[in-house]
Formats: sequence, structure tokens, C-alpha cells
Amino acid sequence: MCNRARYAGEPDTIFAAANKLFGERPRDNRFDAKELRPKGRAYVIREHDGERAWDVMLWDVLGGQASWPMTNVRNLKLPQWRKLAEKPENRCLVPLTEFCEWTPDKHDLGDGKPPLKGEMWFQVTDQPVFAVAGFWQQTKEGAGFTMVTCDPNELVAPIHPKAMITILEAKDVDTWLRGSYDAVVELQRPYDSSRMTVRGPVFPTRQMER
Repeated sequence: MCNRARYAGEPDTIFAAANKLFGERPRDNRFDAKELRPKGRAYVIREHDGERAWDVMLWDVLGGQASWPMTNVRNLKLPQWRKLAEKPENRCLVPLTEFCEWTPDKHDLGDGKPPLKGEMWFQVTDQPVFAVAGFWQQTKEGAGFTMVTCDPNELVAPIHPKAMITILEAKDVDTWLRGSYDAVVELQRPYDSSRMTVRGPVFPTRQMER
């Protein structure tokens, strides 16, 4: 499941969003929006009072109320997720430039250390910055978001056969943020694998690439 991703940028006028934040940008040096990790803070795009702009949220839609960070959701029929899916004000976009899945098997790097899984980084060739379907809500820890997943495509399935994040076509962004429940459920589908690439495996803790 996607628990690592990157957005190589700052708030910009993409996906019809204003180049502004609804709140203030965090000033502490622990904020690194370019590297998305569970329970870390990241940029998302949402709408409020008819305006579309950026916000900073925790990557855990339950705000620490589960045994693990709730970074991905799939079954939109479950009452707690349907409640968010039905309300446009609780939907968001997660802009990314690439996302990671780990290799199913561990690799022996021949350095005398234990084998480890490698990082496989996926990009979208026709959208250098792409939007992932997401939901958000207020939690005890502040605003938290999650990414919506779907069936994997042919490129992702050999690495992660259970699911992939729901990458939106540019033309479907408005529907995701404003459409009906039935309309957004229709968007929960795998992205065309012929318009994606992957690099890896990468082992950043031991060596750059095998």
C-alpha cells in the first residue's frame, strides 16, 4: 500500500487551485512537504465557500485514533468512509510527482548485511504533477487526510497486487471535488499503465540503485 510519496513543488495554480493556503504554512523545520510519510504533514487541495486552494494536513485521516495511520482507504461503502465520500466539502486532491511501493521480496545486496526490500517509484508520463483522489476530516490532531485506492493496473500489480492509489484524469478533478457520491465512486479505477513509468528497485539506506 502506498505509504511513501513525493510532491516536488510548492503551492501553485494547478487543478484550478488558487496559489494560496487556507491556513499558514508550518514554520518548523520538521515540515517537509516534498516527502510524504504516514503521520507527516503534506499539501492537499480542497474547496471552501466556493474557493479552491491549498491546505496542510496530517497524512492520517483518523488522527492517531487507530493502531496505525489511516493513509489509504478503499471500501467507500463502509459507513465511516461513505460519510466522507458523500460530502464534497470532505473531498480533496493530493498532488504528487511520484509514489512508492516496496518490492514483494527482499534483495541480497551482497554487502554482508541482511536482505531488504527495495523502493519502486512510479510516475505518470502525461501528468508530471498528478492528482490523487482523497478525503479529509477534522480530528483531535487537526485536519487529516487519506488517499483513495483502487484495483492495481498492469504496471503496479507485479509489485503490489492488492491495490494502487486512485490517480485522477485532469478532466475528472472537478467531478471528484464537486460530483455526487455515485459519480466519484465511478472514478475509483486504475490509471492507464501505458501512461506510467517505474524506476527501481532503489535502496537509499544502503546504496542508490541496484
